[in-house]
Amino acid sequence: MPSDCISYQNSGYFSKLIVDYLNQEPKVQSFYHRFPTLENFKLQMNEKAANFRAENRTVLVAALKKQYKGFQISEATQQNLSLLENAKTFTITTGHQLNLFTGPLYFLYKIVSAINLAKQLKTAYPDCNFVPIYWMATEDHDFEEINYFYFRNKKIHWNRESFGPVGRLSTEGLEDVFAVFSKELGAGTNAETLRHLFRKAYLEHSNLADATRFIANELFQKEGLVIVDGDDSDLKQLFVPYVKEELLQQTSYQKVSETIKQLNDYTIQVNPREINLFYIENNLRERIIFENNTYKINNTARVFSQAEIIAEVENHPEKFSPNVILRPLYQEIILPNLCYIGGGGEIAYWLELKSNFEAFKIAFPTLLVRNSVLLAYQKQADKADALSLTWSDLFSKQANLINKKTKELSEFNLDFSEQKQFLREQFEKLNAIAAQTDASFSGAVKAQEAKQLKGLENLEKRLLKAEKKMHQERLERMVKLQNELFPNQSLQERKNNFSEFYLTEGEGLTTKLFEKLNPLSSEFSIIYLQ
Repeated sequence: MPSDCISYQNSGYFSKLIVDYLNQEPKVQSFYHRFPTLENFKLQMNEKAANFRAENRTVLVAALKKQYKGFQISEATQQNLSLLENAKTFTITTGHQLNLFTGPLYFLYKIVSAINLAKQLKTAYPDCNFVPIYWMATEDHDFEEINYFYFRNKKIHWNRESFGPVGRLSTEGLEDVFAVFSKELGAGTNAETLRHLFRKAYLEHSNLADATRFIANELFQKEGLVIVDGDDSDLKQLFVPYVKEELLQQTSYQKVSETIKQLNDYTIQVNPREINLFYIENNLRERIIFENNTYKINNTARVFSQAEIIAEVENHPEKFSPNVILRPLYQEIILPNLCYIGGGGEIAYWLELKSNFEAFKIAFPTLLVRNSVLLAYQKQADKADALSLTWSDLFSKQANLINKKTKELSEFNLDFSEQKQFLREQFEKLNAIAAQTDASFSGAVKAQEAKQLKGLENLEKRLLKAEKKMHQERLERMVKLQNELFPNQSLQERKNNFSEFYLTEGEGLTTKLFEKLNPLSSEFSIIYLQ
């Protein structure tokens, strides 16, 4: 089987900003606090311990115990909830949307990364405690992003209308979705386990937040995972002073806008608004807009004076929801957190936020790009061997893969670079002669050079095309294998649902993830399945 390793930087699947971050390029170092190394976590612990308010722990634990009411939790999770009251306990946090039945595979990879990092830190710093956190994005509102998952290339879709925060959304109507999924699963012990998990989650819980908590708890409770729902009145009470400042001073808009100007060499992930808060109710999630000295709730008739909206914050903090710019700040206020683990896109927008944290005097966490994984069945690895494919080949763009392998398979040299260089050298001599005559002759020489080079390039393409036809059968097998491992020529982890692999692996799937994933490594993990 292929044995080469693929770094995130060389995979072709990460942005320039994330590649530069992983390489610790000097030009991005001002946008993060500490790079994720075991040694740096000691400094992060010292800073967070000095920065985090003890009373926030009391509120946090009480809120979490209330959130878990009615759920069966493991001894490990119960212990971690209790440990959160201890001043020497810190959290490692990841977050994810409430995708139907977890959505794409990287849901698992995020949480396993957080759990494994917590274990590594406990080994390195045994006098402290480290609790893995899954932050549910219950206050998001884009239902179209989460109302489906793919199973064996079939889109399992939940079709209904949605308004307001998705965590509060009723699970009514999921019986039909369950019927479709159940039919696709077929027979077998693992299929029955998946049916049970879906049924218990969505048909026995009244809202999407509780259903998602149930699934995450079932999958990871043995590892002590603690699940946080930020849509909580008691937790929002801790956020009140920061909401007021956002409403009155628009601090985050100023600070993040300044940072974006400094990031002008990169693609900007998110842009701040003047006020980075939503006003939410069960069926409402709308922006707060400041116009003509009044605060308006977008797309409604609601208007507040300054005094009225401050009173609303104080009396109903649960109605104020941070957007993507302020949610990280809210998280770090209520959690004794050391590290946020996210995908490339998430880490990219976190890199916009450091100056805002400094303005609010909240410790900026260490940022860690989550583990990325390619799951490959042994048969697929054997096919790769038979076709002389490396993982580097399979990660490459499909057109590049085909061209490269065609050239390797050909008995001829399909690269005319040597001939093109020889031609350029000959025309250099002709251009020197032409320079001593009139301009029209010089122009004719340059035109002829361009024509000759174009001719060579066309011959090169025609020969490559002919060789592709000659080796068509073998190349088609390569393409088929790549398409199996990279659906839609993208990363498997961004499309496939875990259930597809759970059918063959059962609990062995998560066991292998825990065994193989090293959160502090910046290489794709290739995990072989039977």
